Amino acid sequence: MSAQPGNDFDVAALGRVAVLFGGGSSEREVSLMSGAGVLGALRARGVDAIGFDPARQPLGELAALGVQRAFIALHGRGGEDGTVQGVLELLGIPYTGPGVLASALALDKHMTKRLWQCDGLPTPPWRLVGDVAAALDAADAIGLPMIFKAVHEGSTLGLARADERAQVPAAFAEAARFDAAVLAEAFIVGEEVTCALLGEAAAARALPLIRIQAPGGNYDFEHKYYSDETRYLCPSGLPEAEERAIQALALASYRALGCRGWGRADIMIRASDRQPLLLEMNTSPGMTGHSLVPMAARAAGLDYEQLCLQVLADARLDGGAR
Repeated sequence: MSAQPGNDFDVAALGRVAVLFGGGSSEREVSLMSGAGVLGALRARGVDAIGFDPARQPLGELAALGVQRAFIALHGRGGEDGTVQGVLELLGIPYTGPGVLASALALDKHMTKRLWQCDGLPTPPWRLVGDVAAALDAADAIGLPMIFKAVHEGSTLGLARADERAQVPAAFAEAARFDAAVLAEAFIVGEEVTCALLGEAAAARALPLIRIQAPGGNYDFEHKYYSDETRYLCPSGLPEAEERAIQALALASYRALGCRGWGRADIMIRASDRQPLLLEMNTSPGMTGHSLVPMAARAAGLDYEQLCLQVLADARLDGGAR
């Protein structure tokens, strides 16, 4: 990794930093919480940081404000899909997280799974469906229970489960409310874990796994961001060899997409054979009080402020300039 920011890190070298948060996606509320946390942490460490909401201010104003780096705390479409990254490339402002292509690929669940499949990385069976008839065909081909997901959404928005064939139309309709593209994916019975990743692709490191135990196995929007009933186990309690294998898989999935800076891979461990299966990659992970990357970072010896500095120190343009 390029830097290990600590108490003596030269924050002046970072210059003026804009924390991009809010935005116009369906995840605006979560992004506002993430951005407020990051902004407070950077200012606490002496960084010349300002908050910037692209839904309220044109991105072109960043140059006039003298911004030299951007910390992207936007989630979902318009902030995590390569759009903002492309604007920052044109403005010549180094930014956190992956570049334009990797960001666009990672937010598209269908393209993500296709790339993982091409690299021989395990992921649950799926189909891209555009109507109820296709959803029913997918259920017949893949089997039930099944999860329907909005292809370009995160934070479990547009997520619905069908346990019986009669439930498929309603589950498809729920996902389709958020996106014209819907992913029909086999529901995996087992344990859910997440793996945070930091650094450039070749030298990235995986942080300790977090095992997630949501009430009734329902890790929805409420249980992800607001509920105190969801349990997060870090250390995960998994056997050391199994944890290392899952971390290696997460790193492979990160590199397959061309990610850099930071990310978080979500994985299911199938109960029947302990096979880990990749679900998705988050390239602008949440930084709220319930978020998982800060939790994993603490287990690795990085507090919230140090994590923010580390991610910011790795900001760059696609061409590598900082």
